Amino acid sequence: MKRVFKWLFIAAAGLAALGLVLASLAYWWLLYVEEVPEPGLAGVTVAGALMHQGRERTWHAYIPPGDTDGMPLLLVMHGSQGDGGQMIEATRYEFNRLAQADGFIPIYPNGFERHWNDCRAGANYSANTLNIDDVGFLGALVAHMVETHGVDRSRVYATGISNGGHMAYRLGLEAPELVAGIAAIVANMPAPGNLGCRAGDTGLPTLIINGTDDPVTPYDGGVIDLFGDTSRGRVLSSLDSALYWARLAGHEGDGVPRQWPDRAPDDGTRVESLSWSAPGKPSVMLVSVIGGGHTIPHPHYRMPRILGPTSHEFDAAGLIWNFLTTGDAVSGTAR
Repeated sequence: MKRVFKWLFIAAAGLAALGLVLASLAYWWLLYVEEVPEPGLAGVTVAGALMHQGRERTWHAYIPPGDTDGMPLLLVMHGSQGDGGQMIEATRYEFNRLAQADGFIPIYPNGFERHWNDCRAGANYSANTLNIDDVGFLGALVAHMVETHGVDRSRVYATGISNGGHMAYRLGLEAPELVAGIAAIVANMPAPGNLGCRAGDTGLPTLIINGTDDPVTPYDGGVIDLFGDTSRGRVLSSLDSALYWARLAGHEGDGVPRQWPDRAPDDGTRVESLSWSAPGKPSVMLVSVIGGGHTIPHPHYRMPRILGPTSHEFDAAGLIWNFLTTGDAVSGTAR
């Protein structure tokens, strides 16, 4: 009998060890992120803070070398449970590289307790339940950058991923005078009944980049499911989100479709777009990453696999900056 118990103990210990190995492999497979070395740029990354409504709000910014007077400003907003420093890494320092080359300041603000108070009425994080004035904070941040670095107030743009993309939508809806254009990554507009901010009445340049195999934000609309948390509620489809902004900009029709060249045939993704443009009207574009996940496309690096596939078809940062400054995303797809 002792021998039986001994072998049972050995077997149980072996299974436990095997379970730990499999768990470690699963963790590595799903959550591992390739480390990206910080590029040796001539500018500096600075941290800052200001008081808004009795709370200290913080950010990071990349300041390119030379005179910053008259430079554009790009607000780059992180997703849920993130922060500005992580957003610099998630974008693989690409906005900093572009800032060095093109002469603008990318600023990476921090949401309240790692979230933004966007337009999704039912979200259960404190930024929403406490109704934090993030529009006011970002407006104060822009004013601070105008005062301290002389940025061009007429060339302030906003982009973000997921929760940050939804915050870009909120700025476009409630403060179109603050931003000259917005770009949202893996974010759809809230559906009727889930819209917790004022409906928009002003069009502005709008770019949406969404993946069709996103495990969090449903490309075709429906309930957002963040690994079991459905409090963020229902959203429109990607197409209806783009049409929302196209109609605000005064466009009619279903947009001009385009199949993009397959630059990375082995990554399992491809790209299609719909665009709306006309003289005197803001451009609107939906970039659909066929087979893409809840991720930021990049030619070389991927995000954690738990978020779905990362497309290597284009550099999202280059595409976003090109669209916001020219109204045309196509030339921003170069690798």
